Amino acid sequence: MGSRRRGNPVHGWVILDKPGNITSTQAVGVVRRVFNANKAGHAGTLDPIATGILPIALGEATKTVPYVMDASKDYHFVLRWGQATTTDDIEGTVIEESDHRPDGAAIKAALAAFIGHIEQTPPKFSAVKIAGQRAYDLARNDVDVTISSRIVDIRDFTLVEMIDRDHARFAVTSGKGAYMRSLARDLAAALGTVGHIAELRRLRVGPFSLARSISLDSLRSLEHIPAAFEHLLPVDTALDDIPALVLQGEEVTRLRQGQPVSVFRVIDRGKLGDLQEGDLVYATDGEQPVAISRIDGGRVFPIRVLNF
Repeated sequence: MGSRRRGNPVHGWVILDKPGNITSTQAVGVVRRVFNANKAGHAGTLDPIATGILPIALGEATKTVPYVMDASKDYHFVLRWGQATTTDDIEGTVIEESDHRPDGAAIKAALAAFIGHIEQTPPKFSAVKIAGQRAYDLARNDVDVTISSRIVDIRDFTLVEMIDRDHARFAVTSGKGAYMRSLARDLAAALGTVGHIAELRRLRVGPFSLARSISLDSLRSLEHIPAAFEHLLPVDTALDDIPALVLQGEEVTRLRQGQPVSVFRVIDRGKLGDLQEGDLVYATDGEQPVAISRIDGGRVFPIRVLNF
């Protein structure tokens, strides 16, 4: 007989403003303890040096994590010119140096080539899997590996300020899977120098922004007291970009049992509005989400049933 999961069935999202020098996994552990939650996960890893938005899902909210990870993200980072490192950030060892420093005009001219769907190779110290192993584990063991490039979506990339001769601050809006360390490294190379990220802060992940966040220290001060739940957002907050479909009675029961609901009748088609075949929806009973579903063949099929 399997061991029973410890903790309480707590459901919702905590939007953490992660400090530096802590891993995303460690941050999840703190949040889980504060709420004594039996299940927790995060939507999008932040490197230990990075600060900012780390959405943490508790309970049934963990089933909505993929929809947050697919969302766009906003970042600010400081690029340190003239030094390449093993990790493409300040934590690594310097492996190459350059005396060349680009000016503002050259930087702005180069940015256009990095906006849109671009080809990018993840850093060697990253969570990318190679033959079943994480790239960072191989890199730490000095295993020489080749990481395949991928297409990522950079929606905006702007120079915010020239801090000094060695540093410049940038703002980025990106789609899923883009590495800011790779973006900084490749921009420096395009400008005839080398560089790495000295500071990285994530300002937004999908619907979650700093305005809705709480610091780790503030959250720790609320451990095991009711006030902590004032910072727990509803599960469906993560589904803001997915249309809601209100169902009732037997329809709700069928979805909760993992069965599809027919939408052939005229009255049902009226509920669908502008929704079409293949569209993703989240079905709700009017108060709580019931299932993330897809419209297929005139029926609503549950993909992930949410149990409260």
